[in-house]
Amino acid sequence: MSTDQHPEAKGRAGGRVVVVTGGARGIGRAIVDRFTTEGASVIIGDLTDPGEVATGLDMTGQREWITLDVTDELSVQEFAKSVATGHGGVDVLVNNAGIMDTRTLANETVADWDHTMAVNLRGPFLMAKHLVPLMDGRSDSAIVNIGSIEGIGANALHASYAASKAGVHGLTRALAVDLGPVGIRCNAVAPGWIDTDLNRNYVDKHPNQAQAVTDLASLHPVGRIGDPADVAAAVLWLASPDAGFVTGQVITVDGGRMTRLSIPASLADD
Repeated sequence: MSTDQHPEAKGRAGGRVVVVTGGARGIGRAIVDRFTTEGASVIIGDLTDPGEVATGLDMTGQREWITLDVTDELSVQEFAKSVATGHGGVDVLVNNAGIMDTRTLANETVADWDHTMAVNLRGPFLMAKHLVPLMDGRSDSAIVNIGSIEGIGANALHASYAASKAGVHGLTRALAVDLGPVGIRCNAVAPGWIDTDLNRNYVDKHPNQAQAVTDLASLHPVGRIGDPADVAAAVLWLASPDAGFVTGQVITVDGGRMTRLSIPASLADD
C-alpha cells in the first residue's frame, strides 16, 4: 500500500506494493533493488528465477518472484490473481520486460517481428489491462513503462525493436489519458546506452573493447555511458508522489546523447 495508508513506513516507497516485469537482471534488477531499498514490497514477474541469475540473492521479505510470461494472457491473469491473493492490490506497475535483436529487413521473419511485438508491446498492454483493477482505490497509483531512445530515433538493423518501443511510448500516452480520471498516472522512461549484460556482450565482440567504451562515452555530454541505477532512479521518481502532476510523459535518460547534434569528425573542434 502507499505511504499515505502506512504513515509509519520508511523510505520513498515505504509500504508500497510494486510489480516489476523482467526484474531478474539488468535494468529490471536495478529497479527492484532501488524500490526494495526504499521500503517497497516488490513482486518480480519473470520467466527466469532471479536467484539463478544472482547467486545468494535474498528473495525473502521485501521481494518475491512469481513466474510470468508477459506475452501470454493466461499467464498474466494467473500472475494478477497471485498478487491479489498475496498483497491485496498494487500501487506501482513497472513494465520493464523486453527483448532486442539485430536483423536486416530481409532476414526479419514474421515470427521474429511478432515475438518482439509480443514481448515489448503486447506485454505492457496485458499487464496494464489485468493489474489496473488491483490499483483501484489506492492513492497515487502509477504505471511506468520502459521505452527506449530507439522509440525516438533508431539504430541500424533494429526495425522491430524501434517500432515496438515507439509503440510503448504511444501506449504510455494513451493510458495516461484513459486512466488519469481514475487516479492512475502513466509515464515512460527512455534509456540510452546502459551498461547491461546485453550491451556489455555487444562491446565484448569488438576487437578493441577499451576504445569502444571510450567512443561510446564520447557520444554523451555527461562523459560516460549509463548505469542501470540511473534508470531505476528515474522510475522511482515517476512512481512517487513527487511526480504527482506528471503523466503521459516519456523521460529520456541518456546522458544527453539525443540532445547533441552529430557532426562529421573532419569538422569537429579539437
